Amino acid sequence: MNALQEQEKRQLKEQELGKEILRNARNELYLGMRFLDVALSSLAFTPEEAVDGVGCDGRCLYFHPGILLERYKEGRVWVNRAYLHMILHCLFRHIWGRREREDRRWHLACDIAAEYAIDGFLQKSIRRRQDMLRKKVYQICQSRLKVVTAQGIYRMLEEMFPGEDGMIRLSHWEAEFYADDHSKWKQNQKDPRQQQMQQRWDDIRDRMQTEMETFSKEASEESKSLAEQVQAENRQRYDYKDFLRKFSVMREEIRVDMDTFDYIFYHYGISLYGNMPLIEPQETKEIKKIQDFVIVIDTSMSCKGELVKKFLEETYSVLSGTESFFQKAKIHIIQCDDRIQQDKVITNREELEEYMSHFQIIGQGGTDFRPAFAYVNTLVEQGAFEKLKGLIYFTDGYGTYPAAMPLYETAFVFLKEDYQDVDVPPWAIKLILEPEDLVDAGLEGD
Repeated sequence: MNALQEQEKRQLKEQELGKEILRNARNELYLGMRFLDVALSSLAFTPEEAVDGVGCDGRCLYFHPGILLERYKEGRVWVNRAYLHMILHCLFRHIWGRREREDRRWHLACDIAAEYAIDGFLQKSIRRRQDMLRKKVYQICQSRLKVVTAQGIYRMLEEMFPGEDGMIRLSHWEAEFYADDHSKWKQNQKDPRQQQMQQRWDDIRDRMQTEMETFSKEASEESKSLAEQVQAENRQRYDYKDFLRKFSVMREEIRVDMDTFDYIFYHYGISLYGNMPLIEPQETKEIKKIQDFVIVIDTSMSCKGELVKKFLEETYSVLSGTESFFQKAKIHIIQCDDRIQQDKVITNREELEEYMSHFQIIGQGGTDFRPAFAYVNTLVEQGAFEKLKGLIYFTDGYGTYPAAMPLYETAFVFLKEDYQDVDVPPWAIKLILEPEDLVDAGLEGD
């Protein structure tokens, strides 16, 4: 056997040993976290010497055989934690969730979120001593975020460490929380199976939440952070533009309906009789547009002004489209805390643009939803609307809801920097958005 053959044999042996190490890690994690059974078995083990230790792309778990063997000799806890760390990246959509965020901050935020969840477990197989830096970072996260997610951590890092100098200052945080190679994440973006992989992990996470809340409830309570992140990630996501279209109303408008225009008969009539077409296009067309609509803004102390403006700006970007209004439209924008502060009626694009350019929050009192509904109900009784399709109430959810169901569709919209579930009445739609959800909805108008 020559030297090349010996080298190939050694490499094959290292690869097999690496796979065996990962299988053992998977089994050990499963014994303490059975609600992760499907997730733990969803990555194929693939040797890859270009990877710095271990890494994944949602489909495969890549490992450098030599580095993995060296780290395993130091203790199996590192391997167990790295394995679980990558599983959490997949479950929490870290691989696909960067969007337009700055690269290094996003990768660091994902690592902190994964490690925070892991360190919340009491399982001996993944326990490690936390040094002062790690404890300090966790304390900062807990003081600033209601739920410690990668999205929230990213915004926190932007605020605390702005600009390029900020990332230099964060280098010691990167070293502390580094566990896996993220280089495969970018390569994954070009994979045509990307959407399918995301859906598979979404399904796994949905099943995992059910398992945690039922059969494995006692075990899952060991890590409140993991349960909160799963719940936050499993909330239903909406395209805000499509959501707003739910409140449009079908009616006829005087407008040429080119869809019913028949060019063959039209041309035949002109040819046969001169200036006399056989079929004229219909002068009315049924289209979906905003006619009567109400937006209520919670201006209480608990609702941040910048979030209110963001919501109005993105709602404006839909409503101000040339195809969004009927010729006669009434959009009531009501500011309310524990009483009605302002009701601005918008009837055209110019008025809406003028309102937005001088928008100011009025109020800052307590939160009570009942005055707004009572006011709108009075307007309905007085005939102020031709047909009120719906009401959107932008709020943080902490207030008194009306007991009776209104005659119009109602939605409570929460634009939150940190996810925290809120109960709404059964007759209302609940929509929870993050700032990124609105930005990425493509709200530039139709």
